[in-house]
Amino acid sequence: MVTLDVRPQLLDALSALRDRVAAVRLPLPLPGAPRARQTRSELLAQLDDYLVPRLRAPEAPVLAVIGGSTGAGKSTLVNSLVGRQVSEAGVLRPTTRTPVLVCHPDDHHWYAGMRVLPDLMRVWLPHGEEELLSGTARDRDRGHGATGAPDPTRELRIETVSTLPRGLALLDAPDIDSLVVENRTLAAELICAADIWVMVTTASRYADAIPWHLLRTAKEYDATLVTVLDRVPHQLLAEVSRQYAALLTRAGLGDVPRFTVPELPESAGGGGLLPASAVAPLYAWLAHRAQDPAARQQAVGRTAVGVLESLSRRMPELASAVAAQHAAAVRLTTAVEEAYLREGKRVRARLQAGAVLAGDALTRWRGYPLDTTADELLDSLAESLTALLQCAVAAADERIAEAWRREPAAGAVPLPTPDPEAGERIGIAVRRWRRVVEELAEEEVGHMEKQSAPAADAVAALLVAALLGGKRARQAGDRLAQRIGVHAAVRLRDRGNELVTSHLDKVLRTERDRRLAPLDALEVTPEPQAELIAALSVLQKER
Repeated sequence: MVTLDVRPQLLDALSALRDRVAAVRLPLPLPGAPRARQTRSELLAQLDDYLVPRLRAPEAPVLAVIGGSTGAGKSTLVNSLVGRQVSEAGVLRPTTRTPVLVCHPDDHHWYAGMRVLPDLMRVWLPHGEEELLSGTARDRDRGHGATGAPDPTRELRIETVSTLPRGLALLDAPDIDSLVVENRTLAAELICAADIWVMVTTASRYADAIPWHLLRTAKEYDATLVTVLDRVPHQLLAEVSRQYAALLTRAGLGDVPRFTVPELPESAGGGGLLPASAVAPLYAWLAHRAQDPAARQQAVGRTAVGVLESLSRRMPELASAVAAQHAAAVRLTTAVEEAYLREGKRVRARLQAGAVLAGDALTRWRGYPLDTTADELLDSLAESLTALLQCAVAAADERIAEAWRREPAAGAVPLPTPDPEAGERIGIAVRRWRRVVEELAEEEVGHMEKQSAPAADAVAALLVAALLGGKRARQAGDRLAQRIGVHAAVRLRDRGNELVTSHLDKVLRTERDRRLAPLDALEVTPEPQAELIAALSVLQKER
């Protein structure tokens, strides 16, 4: 017999593991990301809605979730098991769906709170009072979790009936193939909260892919599973049952309890109750699991232990997906950093070659000081440096875009495109640098005797020409030395070179960081992978 381990240390380890799973982010569109996101959602649903609540309260009622495809007759089956209409049935229902949980009145307290399914608002309408209970009173009967209010757009309606045995609750879930995405998601969450999975299909749809996906998932988790073959025509009952049994056996589910419900007049339209005899075998099986201690322990323990054991496989898979995300983020980041590093080296090489002293700047330099003022020369040099940096940024962005187009993960962030504001940012940065150099020249001139001191703007113009002109402006250094002396010129050029280097690096770093900002905002880090594995290791030791 399977027994549940409810030691506090195990619960602590599970809670820690749950927090690590919740912290996982998988924003990059890698090939395995959708499956990893689904695994994360299923893990959270099973930990929050089933495993932790079950281990904390092993004496809580057995919860059987009735799941299946559209039109399988789930609601009719639930209504027939309890002997009255508690869940809305009909072919129009899939468009708007509120799950219904049915339990004995004495078990109501187990579900009125947020012990399981904490994200769903509780709505409790005692039988016969639907038309008497006002909207305000209805809201007061909604439960709230300890960590905050549930999502008000998602409800769980609770019904109590004395015809169900104590210790058993039935949950009529939305259709697993609903046209509404939210309904399909909710159906999967509810199934993950079950002690017993009751999969309902029909004679016409028992081979459909979606129900079989759930059956295989239940087998994968070693959950306590029951199948119901509903609406089987009498004349086909033996043949359909035989074929369905063969499919189950082939899938390794041959030992799963099977119940067959014939097609009856009450089945049409989903509005009536089936005769008690049609659902008596299933009712008896479920009641036995709730009332017999050994059967209950076997059903509950098998599902709980199955989920626990499945963590040893699913957690490493999730950790692997996290590692793939980080590796892809590193590739994207590296492409940006390498592109700007390359352009930074290129800019410095072009400065040494005198690329800034070209075009209008070269004309101004040749005309200085006879036909060009110091301020005009500084303006043209600043404009030429701005153009060089703008070209460098554009080239880096093109290189990044080319690298990112080859990377599937880049779909989560916008490709670098020409930024109309980049030129203005670079221009402002260059003007600030120019002003710092001018202040440096003013400071140097201020230390000289007034009679022999040259104009500060002339010193600044020669200094900038010497710093940016490379080989083409060797005369600028000589003229600067003649004006302020060799030692002062060397000192001024050393400080100026430091300013050029720091400001160029700052401009390129600022633009690089702007390209990295959308990627950094995704917060794809390596820590979650190690934390997942560590949390799983602690859990395995506690088990």
